[in-house]
Amino acid sequence: MPEHRPGLRWRLSAVVLVVACAALAGCAPVATNASKPVRTAQVDLPPSYLFAPTAIEVAPGTTVTWTNHDNFTHSVQVQGQSEVHMLRPGETTQIRFDQPGSFPYVCTLHTQNMHGTVVVTGA
Repeated sequence: MPEHRPGLRWRLSAVVLVVACAALAGCAPVATNASKPVRTAQVDLPPSYLFAPTAIEVAPGTTVTWTNHDNFTHSVQVQGQSEVHMLRPGETTQIRFDQPGSFPYVCTLHTQNMHGTVVVTGA
């Protein structure tokens, strides 16, 4: 007569569930910060510690506007520039981009998760 083990069926079901979830997760799209640039000159700072959109594309001579809709102060600093643009809740800042290229920027207060890129395309 087979030995009865309480909980064996439950543990086996749990293992099957974990394996199924792992397999499905391997097929799911992976979210990254490297997104295709959006053609806009407006960047929002929503209540989520990020820039939206993360990457934008503009023509040379475009002035980009960042607006802080969060409840906390953030900043914008373009890589290679010393100026830090501080933004309290509700404030905006603008930076003009004249030369083609890729210009990463960051919130100097939250560098771990707030970065973006302005891509300036040829004329």
